[in-house]
Amino acid sequence: MDIQEMVMEVLARLPLKSIARFRSTSRTWKLLIDSDVFRDNFISRNSSSSISWSIIQMQPHKLTLEIIGHHGCKTWGLTRSPGSLMSFFVERAIKKLLVLACTDGLVLLYVEATDGSPIYYVGNPLFQEWFRIPLPPFLSSQDLERLRTYERYNDSGLVTKMQSGIVLSYKVVWLMITRYAAKVDFTIYSSDTGTWETRNVTCIDSVVWYGTHKSIALNGILHWIHDTISSFIAYDFYGGHDDDRLCSIVDFPDTGEVQELLRFRRTITTSEGSIVYFNEFSENGNQTLRVWRLVKYISSINGSEDQWQLFWEVSLASLIELGIDYFPVVMHPLNSEIIYLWSRGNNILILFNLRTHAFRLHEETADNSNKCMDGCILSFNWCSEYMEMHNITAIPLYGPNHLLFSQYVLPRWLQRLPRPQPN
Repeated sequence: MDIQEMVMEVLARLPLKSIARFRSTSRTWKLLIDSDVFRDNFISRNSSSSISWSIIQMQPHKLTLEIIGHHGCKTWGLTRSPGSLMSFFVERAIKKLLVLACTDGLVLLYVEATDGSPIYYVGNPLFQEWFRIPLPPFLSSQDLERLRTYERYNDSGLVTKMQSGIVLSYKVVWLMITRYAAKVDFTIYSSDTGTWETRNVTCIDSVVWYGTHKSIALNGILHWIHDTISSFIAYDFYGGHDDDRLCSIVDFPDTGEVQELLRFRRTITTSEGSIVYFNEFSENGNQTLRVWRLVKYISSINGSEDQWQLFWEVSLASLIELGIDYFPVVMHPLNSEIIYLWSRGNNILILFNLRTHAFRLHEETADNSNKCMDGCILSFNWCSEYMEMHNITAIPLYGPNHLLFSQYVLPRWLQRLPRPQPN
């Protein structure tokens, strides 16, 4: 083994925070660390290691941006929670800062200046790289006001194109709301071109999109739960297929007879690179949690059955015996064995392992030193206040889950913010 191989072996054992620092020490180390060989070696060695992530709330109010944070994880070795990286300096005074989306380590922010002007930034909080997105040149002053008040546009989308764990490009997506129409207009900004385009897409009646939930991004696709609650909408912004002017309508796997047995409103999230759906079902006096993974977007003649894979069906008797009332919040984005539940009566977070049936109860404490199941430090920031504000009645007929947050997950490798090429 030569010296360079020895250096590579040593560096690959360090957290990314240290590797990023060594990268700036010399040109030789920079070339080594930026090489495909070193990146693949590091990712392979740390494929099962924990990564820092946060639950970021997405509604403007007095609470902090971060609800729950995970830091001290092996891959990055951060000593503070990822949500603390969201702050940055802007070129003018502001009166509002709102996180619109978190996707593959990038963040889309809405900033409102003191004069009411809307400003948008896409950034990489880890390296404090922020790029101001220009507003579409075809927007009128009335459009700007509608944008600010959410009267016409819903600026909720950020999708990326990935290769070998690195973000190559991103697209900012606005949904133009047109009531009682079978088509929707997407206004899209691309980091590849630095320009905006409008795309008219055939979809379900757009009335059900009005005031809808924030989108969930995965693999260049945005997903929206709409008000019919029996299905959700998906659209691939990097598709390039013959049907790229058509949205996909995905029915939930429990639509039909099983729907009468579900306990909570429907919601979707991401875990281990898949869209997942989970809910609790009460049948013959037994409480069972079922978790499905979406495997295809287009259904066959069999309906939605072949679109979903049921990969967890677990009894919740151990929690019920404790008398804990709860509702499901989110699944761990990197470990589909762990689900997060919130206890309304006890104001505690419950981490439940679906494989071992082990669980931990976490209270908000002053020292924020709770040890998580994935080996990270779990911290709370006004979590109980946020959950109380969005307290859910355990009746599924009144619409989907109204918890509005995004999973901000740090990448597995160093990546810079893609920027459009200068004209």
